[in-house]
Amino acid sequence: MSATADPVKVMKEQVGKAAADRVKSGSIVGLGTGSTTAYAIQYIGERLKSGDLKDIQGIPTSFQATVLAKEYGIPLTTLDEVDRIDVAIDGADEVDPNKNLIKGGGAAHTREKIVDSLAEEFIVVVDSSKMVDRLGSTFLLPVEVLPMAMTPVMKAIEKLGGQPQLRMGVKKAGPVISDQGNFIIDVKFDRIDNPAELEKTLNNIPGVLENGLFVGVTDVVLIGEIKENQPTVREI
Repeated sequence: MSATADPVKVMKEQVGKAAADRVKSGSIVGLGTGSTTAYAIQYIGERLKSGDLKDIQGIPTSFQATVLAKEYGIPLTTLDEVDRIDVAIDGADEVDPNKNLIKGGGAAHTREKIVDSLAEEFIVVVDSSKMVDRLGSTFLLPVEVLPMAMTPVMKAIEKLGGQPQLRMGVKKAGPVISDQGNFIIDVKFDRIDNPAELEKTLNNIPGVLENGLFVGVTDVVLIGEIKENQPTVREI
């Protein structure tokens, strides 16, 4: 790796390519959201263009994934038109030792959870900075909420011990709006001891559409690392 190369960017490229290499011809592929998954979408498109891969259809999890898939020539379909998803490739904001995730940094976790959960194989692509011992230790937990329910949902989250804050836009006045037209509340929990229980509890609050805890969904995690100045990919 050259001295001027951004090591995080190199890791993301390598792990995205490693995931794209696992896609087989004739597959329905869930296309995730985020900077690392963007490289996987790019490499799937390059494999299609070269003829190495054929008869692929993608199901995007966000407007970003839709735009990238079209840019790289990946035909798209919908859940109404297919009876399966063979593999989904997506990133994560945190991964714990049990392969549970926090997702939603890109405000796309609701669609991501639908697509990733339906896939026969769900491959998570991350760089090594996303690996944590306990979920919630480095990243706030995103919760998508109907705008009219924002205040009561935040009060309910506070009763659960969370510290909620409305996600505000960057280079946009006002809150972030999801692809579904909803608000995102980012929540700080001092400890998430039982991710499965918290996932259910949050989703049972009236007005909550979905939260960013992905428990028991992941099959494979591909981790990009730099060792001796060279990018490597480790699997768990």
